[in-house]
Amino acid sequence: MYSVEVDRKWQQKWADMKLAAFNPKRLDKKLYVLEMFSYPSSAKLHVGHWFNYAPPDSWARMQKMRGYEVFQPIGFDAFGLPAENYAIKTGIHPEDSTLKNIDTMTKQLKTLGGMFNWDALLATCDPDYYRWNQWLFLQLYKHGLAYRKNAPVNWCPDCQTVLANEQVMDDGTCERCHTEVTKKSLTQWFFKITAYADELLEKLPALDWPEKTKKIQTNWIGRSEGADAVFAVELNGAPVLDEEKNPLALSVFTTRIDTLYGVTYLVIAPESPLLPLLTSEAQRASVEAYAEKTKKASEIARLAATREKTGVFTGAYAIHPLTQEKLPLWTADYVIASYGTGVVMAVPAHDTRDFEFAHTMNLPIKPVIEPSSGVDEPLPFVEYGTLKDSGPYTGLSSEEAIAALTRDLEAEGLGRKVVSYRLRDWLVSRQRYWGTPIPIVYCDHCGTVPLPESALPLTLPYDVAFSPDGVSPLAKSETFMNTECPVCGGPARRDPDTLDTFVCSSWYQFRFVDSQNKEAPFDTAKVNAMCPVDMYVGGQEHAAMHLLYARFITKALRDMKMLDFDEPFQALVHQGMILGSDGQKMSKSAGNTVSPDELVSQYGGDIFRLHLLFSFAYTEGGNWTDDGLLAVSRFISRIETLVQKAVSSRKTAAVPDKDLAYRVNYTILHATEDALKFQFNTTVARLMELLNHLQKATANSDSITENTYEAILTLLVLLAPFAPHFAEEMWEVTGHTTSIFAEAWPVHDEKALIRDEVEIAVQINGQIKTRLMIPRDIEEADLIEQIKEQDAYANWLAGRQPVKWIFVRGRLLNIVAK
Repeated sequence: MYSVEVDRKWQQKWADMKLAAFNPKRLDKKLYVLEMFSYPSSAKLHVGHWFNYAPPDSWARMQKMRGYEVFQPIGFDAFGLPAENYAIKTGIHPEDSTLKNIDTMTKQLKTLGGMFNWDALLATCDPDYYRWNQWLFLQLYKHGLAYRKNAPVNWCPDCQTVLANEQVMDDGTCERCHTEVTKKSLTQWFFKITAYADELLEKLPALDWPEKTKKIQTNWIGRSEGADAVFAVELNGAPVLDEEKNPLALSVFTTRIDTLYGVTYLVIAPESPLLPLLTSEAQRASVEAYAEKTKKASEIARLAATREKTGVFTGAYAIHPLTQEKLPLWTADYVIASYGTGVVMAVPAHDTRDFEFAHTMNLPIKPVIEPSSGVDEPLPFVEYGTLKDSGPYTGLSSEEAIAALTRDLEAEGLGRKVVSYRLRDWLVSRQRYWGTPIPIVYCDHCGTVPLPESALPLTLPYDVAFSPDGVSPLAKSETFMNTECPVCGGPARRDPDTLDTFVCSSWYQFRFVDSQNKEAPFDTAKVNAMCPVDMYVGGQEHAAMHLLYARFITKALRDMKMLDFDEPFQALVHQGMILGSDGQKMSKSAGNTVSPDELVSQYGGDIFRLHLLFSFAYTEGGNWTDDGLLAVSRFISRIETLVQKAVSSRKTAAVPDKDLAYRVNYTILHATEDALKFQFNTTVARLMELLNHLQKATANSDSITENTYEAILTLLVLLAPFAPHFAEEMWEVTGHTTSIFAEAWPVHDEKALIRDEVEIAVQINGQIKTRLMIPRDIEEADLIEQIKEQDAYANWLAGRQPVKWIFVRGRLLNIVAK
């Protein structure tokens, strides 16, 4: 009888036979399968972690049986805020708690029975790993892709650290703690991801990724073609001078230079360093108060379409480059210093935000574009059209005017064609303890000095007060901070910050390939042979962070001649999220987490795995329920009973059985197609249908035909990736002495599928629950009875009663249930 003891038996056997080992002699058949790192930030894994790991492991097992040489490593994203916050909460040092959690989670992952290559195990908090983070930093610095500057940054008051733009939620809060994010000016390290903005866009279409994810990255990079127009500036009737006493001019980026004659005011970002120069004494107090208030809002919140428009007049005026008209210069929070030039020309008649602001502040609105159709449209009219009241450009189409105005402004030195991006360089400094120390020292004589590679790893000191107080914890450790300059030997200070943990996961896919290398982060030849990753699985929440950063680092390493390919992950699947039974995200604070340990002990790992596969669509997830566990348990028991009967029954010669051949080959075809697409719920449903048929075929006889027996063996092989321990046990019961995973995956026979049957969808209130093959001429009553016999029928109804059956012959049967 299947139990957790069967799991332990086969886990040991798999370890002994090195089932998960990768054979480098079969590189021509390699398949690199990788699930995103888990965070050892809490004591144990919950069911959501199993949902991340178990189904892709089933996919990998199936691919192994299909002849691929599978490499499926495992590791832990052990640095960062989750682990540090856990340590702060418990009072246990981050290193101690993280290593303990890694040990616990490793044991849990092994109970899952995953085909993970434990020889490649890595944890990012290991100095043998993060020394290569530091090496990567030095290479980027050497190639001009890492730099330090003072800039306004996102600051989380609760986490007491800087956040990258990608780590700020749409509502302006911290992605970790949901505290409102503010602005703060700090000197920080950045990676120059913008140097690859065009390539990051251009390579996206070729990736086998979800279209939504590619769109998220496209929008985040935000490429805009437009023009810069130059406006002179006056204050108190005189030209404004810059710090070098030269006349100051404002360069304004716009994608709609055709609306230039409709500009009625300009707006400068409140955080712009030019703002103090452009503020009159009479307006200074108001402007400074407004700029200070703006620091409390995130960029995302400021750009929200529903945000109330506010602003302050600076006292200065911009001079229109073509009409010489004086235009008031305002400061308003809907303009961001980091986008374009931080100054916008406001055309309220043809821009929604400008229109709302002008309406609020009672500023002029001047239409200069009219619909080409001649039909009046309400303002703001934001489409292309025909120019009016635009001097010599009146009557041109918007497209013609954009080309003409850009050309003429450039000829007069008053503008130029420009490409702008929403993407900003990756801010990597973090004011936290539990991360990779930055390999830089600051010397009064030599300035900023990178550590020599021979000095790596620069390890974290253990005795540090790591509770957050707004100051980098390492800055409080004098023994860490005080050092010698590697150039002159004089006294120097280390950088007190640590690296963003997304640096750890930006290149880990390469380290897995060569995880024991002591001389380099990886062997280039090995990684070029194994990468890109063939199938990458993880959450969609990383679309504009980890996935973008990993693509950037891959391209940078390629240009350093470390790699010969362009992208880290060729194919990508996002798993859905398993929520608590209350529909909320699982968390300890919400009290809705579900530990898999007790369920695994009670039912066994395979029943728990099958429940995840069968009860939830993998890319969608859903609210946790354990209602389906009993149904899956019965499914396993029925297979066990069938196998035992098959083994003990008298075998008779094979007889022609077209119906059996059809059902077996139909199951092979569609179970394979569904599983390859990560549609595991329908895969399991098809195996259940085959079991139903085999049970009926053997119900009233003490003998069994050879072809029926072979069909039962085929069922076990098809089941193996999805219930690996149980399938191995049944395979052994049938007399086999080798692993079921040494068997080739079945291939369907097209000739056996020629039959007068049709596939229909079975729905509950319009939602598809399964698909069935039925005779074309089946009677509705017979079909209803067949559906009622399905193992999952009660689960589909979920306590409701069928009130109506709607049969559309050849297509579907929909059960209306209440």
